[in-house]
Amino acid sequence: MDFKNQYKEKLTTAQDAVKCVKSGDWIDYGWCTGTADLLDRALAQRYKELTDVKVRGGILFKKPAIMQVPDTSEHFIWNSWHMSGVERKMMKEGATFYAPIRYSELPRYYRENTGSVQVAMFQVAPMDAHGYFNFGPSASHMMAMCEQAKIIIVEVNENLPRCLGGKEEAIHISQVDMIVEGENSPVSELGGGGPATEVDQTVAKLIVEEIPDGACLQLGIGGMPNAVGSLIADSDLKNLGVHTEMYVDAFVDIAAAGKINGSCKSIDRFRQVYAFAAGTKKLYDYIDNNPQCMSAPVDYTNDVRTISQIDRFMSINNAVDVDLFGQINAESAGIKHISGAGGQLDFVLGAYLSQGGKSFICCSAAFKGKDGQLQSRIRPTLAPGSIVTDTRANTHFLVTEFGKVNLKGASTWQRAEKIISVAHPDFREDLISEAEKMGIWRKSNKK
Repeated sequence: MDFKNQYKEKLTTAQDAVKCVKSGDWIDYGWCTGTADLLDRALAQRYKELTDVKVRGGILFKKPAIMQVPDTSEHFIWNSWHMSGVERKMMKEGATFYAPIRYSELPRYYRENTGSVQVAMFQVAPMDAHGYFNFGPSASHMMAMCEQAKIIIVEVNENLPRCLGGKEEAIHISQVDMIVEGENSPVSELGGGGPATEVDQTVAKLIVEEIPDGACLQLGIGGMPNAVGSLIADSDLKNLGVHTEMYVDAFVDIAAAGKINGSCKSIDRFRQVYAFAAGTKKLYDYIDNNPQCMSAPVDYTNDVRTISQIDRFMSINNAVDVDLFGQINAESAGIKHISGAGGQLDFVLGAYLSQGGKSFICCSAAFKGKDGQLQSRIRPTLAPGSIVTDTRANTHFLVTEFGKVNLKGASTWQRAEKIISVAHPDFREDLISEAEKMGIWRKSNKK
């Protein structure tokens, strides 16, 4: 096949490509690093002609041009599968909404909803000799989404890493309707959230001492998981594996320290498996054409059945707050939206089912509010409107700077005692008093 001729035939401008968008359409912008850029600006220029265009995407690095037009909500609505800081700010302005779903369900959701995508437009790496455009660091749910799209427009970015995989990491030119050559902007970077704090380091030490040689790691985003990664890189641990939803800079550091080889994994041996990657240029350079790294769809990486097959699986994630029943909120502060369900529950369940596996939910015991007053992250009950990301029946280890406790199998009074034991000392008496009122405290409990 002469793919170069096909390429020329389908090559067009961003302005001409977006003419296919009609009022009322559902549009997909891709995901994270693959979010449309030049096409987004071209579509924004048409805003006066369009109403009620519903756009899906997630983990934005910058505010899309379509969300900056006058009277935005009359023309475009942004629907996020997972919120970034940019999207949280967009929510305050209106016309931006979160779509609650377990991240692992996205491919199935698309495949079972025929006709749910009128136009898909997203960034890809340059076409290879076999006619394939690589999705870059975001295999995620992209192929399933493309299977439902009536029109597919790819925006080529020469700087997007070519991420090798096992399946569904690229789309063939025969499936593409239009090709737009982008401006080859640098791939958007996601920082690690600043240097680890003393609290982060303390929590990290408590977790790392639980990790054995040959373990397989999943790290969430944020200061504490990054601190765990740094400690692992400096530790004596060896023969580690990686199987994660999001590939972050910490994995690059651990690999550079010679700790990762994947030799003990029961599946995908010697491969670092991930659904999407976001971080600094260091990360993008590392995963580019790296056969050790395996880009895979999220219904594989996050499937509890996949995770549970890997022995000594260690899942490490953050929480916003936790209540005395062991319910974990990782998504909101009351009704104020912060993140999304993502894959946290999948990894909490999968890690526990793994032979020798452990799931860790970590957070600081307290934080300072806007008024400067110290507030406990451990609450009697979650605040009204808070989202239960991990139910009480599924929580395994809870870790704060004051210790770690295993909640699995503990009755309500045991849970309350354990959870209070890792709360900030300034709040423990009040928490005991509330536990007594709720009938989950026994006279034999420690005070």
